[in-house]
Amino acid sequence: MTIIAEHQRPSGLTLDASVWFFAGQVGESEPVRTVGIHKSPFRIGRKPDLELSLPCNSISKEHATIFDEDGRLFVRDMNSTNGTFVNGERIESTIELKEGDILQFATIVFRIGRQAPESTDTGTIAEDAGDRALAMMQFERLISERAVVPFYQPLVRVDDPDLSIVGYEVLGRSRMFGLRTPGEMFATASQLNLEAELSRIFRQRGLEAAVDLPPGTNLFVNTHPIELVEDGLTDSLQMARKLHPQQLITLEIHEAAVTNPKLIRSLREVLDDLDMQLAFDDFGAGQARLVELSEASPDYLKFDMGLVQGIAKAPPRRQQVLSMLTRMVKELGIIPLAEGVETQDDHETLRDMGFELGQGYFYGRPASIADQLKKLQ
Repeated sequence: MTIIAEHQRPSGLTLDASVWFFAGQVGESEPVRTVGIHKSPFRIGRKPDLELSLPCNSISKEHATIFDEDGRLFVRDMNSTNGTFVNGERIESTIELKEGDILQFATIVFRIGRQAPESTDTGTIAEDAGDRALAMMQFERLISERAVVPFYQPLVRVDDPDLSIVGYEVLGRSRMFGLRTPGEMFATASQLNLEAELSRIFRQRGLEAAVDLPPGTNLFVNTHPIELVEDGLTDSLQMARKLHPQQLITLEIHEAAVTNPKLIRSLREVLDDLDMQLAFDDFGAGQARLVELSEASPDYLKFDMGLVQGIAKAPPRRQQVLSMLTRMVKELGIIPLAEGVETQDDHETLRDMGFELGQGYFYGRPASIADQLKKLQ
């Protein structure tokens, strides 16, 4: 990076917006977009009359200025309260920007580009190394601000003609670039060894946002597999119970953990002490065996969508196997739950097989707590 002396710059110079641009999110609720740097100086701050207005309390009224000199782009911090950063380092004066640099104003992060964007307002940027770096920078903000957006998918009684809702699985989304889905968030978290921390935030935010659900609603909250072998899960569950003493809570773990009955029995003791229930997720997708279910029984067994979807039109042998598994699970005192139910025909077939609970697009898509509450009115 080149540092240049402070002196008067020419004002009002028009730049080619197809050459220099930002890529990022101007507001958390907005899509990722590109913003052409169309004049020099290009002022950034909270004031509405600037070239780039960022309506965020952490941004100063006049936060920073970008300007051109002989085709080179520079950024100058305007004595902002929360700082301007280039590639993670806070700048003190004026620094030259390069293509691919990560430019951060307080908590808002952008990538600098030097090519023609698809659109100077709403274009989607193809994934590259710079975008991955931007996602990594955003992830720090995601964790520090606990900026996960909880979504809830209903769990219904399959044998009830009204398909009454008994609970919701708590899922997570984000409005941040490169971190929209759980897969993207956990892929980034794995590079920083923060999978367990992210998983805890998913649970915390999901429980906090659901306080207005009807009493008796069971919230199914997830774990990351690494939490079962690292310290911290018990403390996290104890805190959840302390903060939500009346909430029905079921902890979901992946069915692969069934192959370690000793670990599950220990976890089960913790859950019993906290008046929480246990569910095995994705049964049938891995190596779990029924004999091990009898040694470390959950309260609920969620059959993987690979077993469930298309069951109404499946060969008789496949239907026979699923029906037999359902009966055996119920004989063990475990409630069978079908995941990924998407059609009326599959719903009716699963109901006739003896499934008690169901989850899937046929019953309801994941939605925010506000949307789920509207459906209950």
